[in-house]
Amino acid sequence: MPPFLQFLIRRIFAMFVSLVVITMVLYAGVMLTPPEARARLYVPPGKSGDHTASDAFINSLIRQYHLDEPYLVQYGYWAKSLLTGKWGYSPTLRGDVLSELLRRTPATLELSLYSLLLLIPLGLASGLVAGWRPNRWFDGLFRGTAFFGTSMPPFILSMILISVFYVNLGWLAPGRVDVTTDLLMTRIGFVDYTGFLTLDSLLNGRVDIFLIALRHLAMPVFTLSIFHWATLGRITRATVIGQRNKEYIIAARARGVNERALLWRHALRAILAPSLTAIALSAASVVTSIFVVEIIFGLTGVSQVIVISMSGYPDAPAALGFAVYSVLMVIGLMFLLDTIQAVLDPRVRDEVFKT
Repeated sequence: MPPFLQFLIRRIFAMFVSLVVITMVLYAGVMLTPPEARARLYVPPGKSGDHTASDAFINSLIRQYHLDEPYLVQYGYWAKSLLTGKWGYSPTLRGDVLSELLRRTPATLELSLYSLLLLIPLGLASGLVAGWRPNRWFDGLFRGTAFFGTSMPPFILSMILISVFYVNLGWLAPGRVDVTTDLLMTRIGFVDYTGFLTLDSLLNGRVDIFLIALRHLAMPVFTLSIFHWATLGRITRATVIGQRNKEYIIAARARGVNERALLWRHALRAILAPSLTAIALSAASVVTSIFVVEIIFGLTGVSQVIVISMSGYPDAPAALGFAVYSVLMVIGLMFLLDTIQAVLDPRVRDEVFKT
């Protein structure tokens, strides 16, 4: 069997085991409540006398959803329903849980993509320049800004940005678009091709809506990126400091290679592979922290599911679906980034293939 195929099989198996363990823990938390209480969560709000359904109806729900079976049996039925795409009906969302999550996914992916496109190049470039000439003015500026970025929680920074740029200056508003643009999109028959508002606006030939969408993404993208930019930049800076006096740099400088070529060709190529680990961790952290940013800035992403499900009577199918969906996003992203790292970094690839 080819070594790379062995690597993929091992990673897929590890991903499967992680998913099973995490979902078993999630469902175990649900099992802490009695079957009668869990059965009432499947009763739509306002139905059967404001959640006062008859005992016969509650018992039928218990039998229907196997809520009186042993834990492993219940987990098996629940896992089977997940695999078949039947994630349950959400009374508060008034729809299928998986469908509601998928409908809101493009907004979350759009914010994640723009954040990664901002933090990865800036983190690599700023850390590279700061580490190439340590203790200079740019290095001092970088370290001070990075300290601010890593010490400021995203929800605090979100509040500050909204207070300054929206409340006081009136420049940047929360939400994906303003009310006027939303009405305009309805009037002109705006077509959602991909769910990415910036891309769909260009496909509809509306550059004005594209610019408005970018303006509304500015604050959440900055909030989501600055912490992970600072972390990636610090790791890159430390790696460059360790590389700048290596023999290949000294030899290239002796051959007359100028400093700019040394920095952007030789040093960048050397630190790119080690930085992949930091990039992978930053990307995973973006996915896990994006939900708080979405809620604060009023973006209609996946986080809206958990907000709606907890706004009134607890909605177990929506809460569990949101948790499983988040786990799937992180595990899938880590699998993709691990595979890319194994392909690009020979040291990682050789180490994995030898085991």
